[in-house]
Amino acid sequence: MQHILIVVDMQNDFVDGALGTKEAVGIVDAVCERIARHDGPILITLDTHGKDYLQTREGKFLPVPHCIKGTDGWRLNEKVAAALKVHGRFIEVEKPTFGAVNLPEYVRLLTAGEPFDLTLCGLCTDICVVSNALLLKTAFPEADIFVDATASAGVTPEKHEAALETMRSCQITVL
Repeated sequence: MQHILIVVDMQNDFVDGALGTKEAVGIVDAVCERIARHDGPILITLDTHGKDYLQTREGKFLPVPHCIKGTDGWRLNEKVAAALKVHGRFIEVEKPTFGAVNLPEYVRLLTAGEPFDLTLCGLCTDICVVSNALLLKTAFPEADIFVDATASAGVTPEKHEAALETMRSCQITVL
């Protein structure tokens, strides 16, 4: 059985930058520990926007420029990046919106038809983690999909819990 870890958007702007929160800062070590314990491939999603972000639909709803490709805010948190470098087996997946629509393709390539399970962690539970978890559940309805609640954080603790409940309702196991 192949075990794939998906680390969602552990980028500077979401940890302690433009959209950072104390809850996001508080999960960095848990994400690094999860990476260190993981024996298998890791997919890393990177929220990726252009300089025209404020003119996009998302930019109109959330007028805070963030994760502009090539900026420091777009880069992975340095502790997470260091943990990934030690692990060595990871693929970065850029995404222009909440869910990485090509994530199922990467999972198919990594698993080559063999049985697998998926574990997600990262930021933000109520936006990008839930979007990717549901996208993957739709693509792989028979797969075991897990979300590590201790290595994820929402925009607020209340939204984190609400997103976890939504995922439970959709048969995603919350760890």
